[in-house]
Amino acid sequence: MLLFDSHAHLDDEQFDADRTGVIRRAAEAGVGYIVAVGTTAASSRACVQLAAEHNTVYAAVGIQPNYCGQAEPGDWQTVAGLLDEPRVVALGETGLDRYWDDTPLAVQADYFQRHVQLAQDRHLPFIVHMRDSGTEILQALRAARARGPLRGVMHSFTGDLALARACLELDLYLSFAGMVTYRKSDALRQVAAAIPADRILIETDAPYLSPHPERGRRPNEPALLVHTARCLAELRGRSLADFADQTTANARRLFGI
Repeated sequence: MLLFDSHAHLDDEQFDADRTGVIRRAAEAGVGYIVAVGTTAASSRACVQLAAEHNTVYAAVGIQPNYCGQAEPGDWQTVAGLLDEPRVVALGETGLDRYWDDTPLAVQADYFQRHVQLAQDRHLPFIVHMRDSGTEILQALRAARARGPLRGVMHSFTGDLALARACLELDLYLSFAGMVTYRKSDALRQVAAAIPADRILIETDAPYLSPHPERGRRPNEPALLVHTARCLAELRGRSLADFADQTTANARRLFGI
């Protein structure tokens, strides 16, 4: 069994005391691939460095929507320059967030467009953060698809089935994190059950969203991905090994690994 954690924040300060141990425990748990996802220019540089140091780690570089308002002059150019570094496999995370509203929506939208445009130009996938912004996300992505094909993933998906189908129509992948394992997440599990086998991914979003039965544990870490995989495998009537193989193959296809 080989698992692929398609989204983890390995550079987060919560891992500072034991980052090497976190990566080692992930490998011991069967997690053979981790995408370390940047949220700022500095975070992106740290993710690139982690990917250079650990053979199970790859990097995504970007400025997360809640940090766009804090971006310094030159940060976007730094992120774009990091695309030439080895083991960088995606742009992001990017997107829109109306829940926290830390950054004006117009600024978030500008950076979202930059990420998607650059991903299209460089033939790379992008990683989308979406919170209370499904309508706006779809509008932006439909406009982007008019320029050319889209290649990306809706990370930690929590939308309804109509939104999921709209994302699938845009040729996107949908990734599910620990939230899908929670007892009150029946509606989200119904969505996950309906996703085509070749379009579903799994993630931890570590250090956040620890899955059941580890809910409340902090920090979450990639070794716990097996709980989300087991939940979804049972839901979809697959063995854990088969579901792990399927989602790993999907992630490798998306990220070109």
